[in-house]
Amino acid sequence: MTAETAIDMQDWIGRVEEASDRVGPHAVGALAATLDYDGGEQARMGLCEGGPLPPLWHWLGFLPQVEQSRLDRDGHPKRGGFLPPVPLERRMWAGGRLQFHDELRIGEVLHRRSEILKISEKQGATGRMVFVTVGHHITTPRGLAVTEEQDIVYVAMPDRFNPPPPVAPPAGPEWVDDIAIDTVRLFRFSAVTFNAHRIHFDLPYAQDVEKYPGLVVHGPLQAILLMEAARRRSGRAPVTYQFRGIRPLFHTDRLQLTGQPTEGATQPLCTVAEGVHVCMQARVSW
Repeated sequence: MTAETAIDMQDWIGRVEEASDRVGPHAVGALAATLDYDGGEQARMGLCEGGPLPPLWHWLGFLPQVEQSRLDRDGHPKRGGFLPPVPLERRMWAGGRLQFHDELRIGEVLHRRSEILKISEKQGATGRMVFVTVGHHITTPRGLAVTEEQDIVYVAMPDRFNPPPPVAPPAGPEWVDDIAIDTVRLFRFSAVTFNAHRIHFDLPYAQDVEKYPGLVVHGPLQAILLMEAARRRSGRAPVTYQFRGIRPLFHTDRLQLTGQPTEGATQPLCTVAEGVHVCMQARVSW
């Protein structure tokens, strides 16, 4: 970016957006079905009006209902508005950090205050990268429930697929889950989160324009799968959760979820493709 553009980007720091929404039983049921939870499991989890909303499932709320004419060619909303108009074509959810202060309930009114916290530029192996960090405070009628920081990364459109160096999975996992990923599951997750980013469902676009070898598995879907696997074994409510994308995961990859031995109250987690490289790293504390 030029110095003038960089100054313009910094003008977005401190911008605030507020919204209210509710995550109702229909959306919760749609995500549960996408995760392959049957009716009995949904009943055991209390996935009904007034029941506890599982951690991370608040991502079913506050969906950007942007008019079709205001979408860019990648399916994202056109640049500008709340997020800065970063002049790089590719954009992805790179990672995030969350603290859980109180439970959320299905169907209750949630209020979210969002703020642009930081904009930074780095030089990576594939060229210039711009990171935008957005902070969210989610409250209920009882008070603060979730604080979250979301990292969005912008990079130039590549000429070819040039993945980062592979990171080998940690040795000696405490547990491993094999997860079926296909185009239908990616479509359903895109639908329930109203995510029109074409890399997740439009194979010709993903391959010809963004130069990926396949459809990209959503970062939030990987984060939810890891959280659900860890929570199912722990039986406890998380206090913190952080996750970071390391390498793209594709619909043709064999996916495994792994949990390392717990370190005190914290457990390292990761998604692994083909048993040979890590795609997402995460840590949950109870």
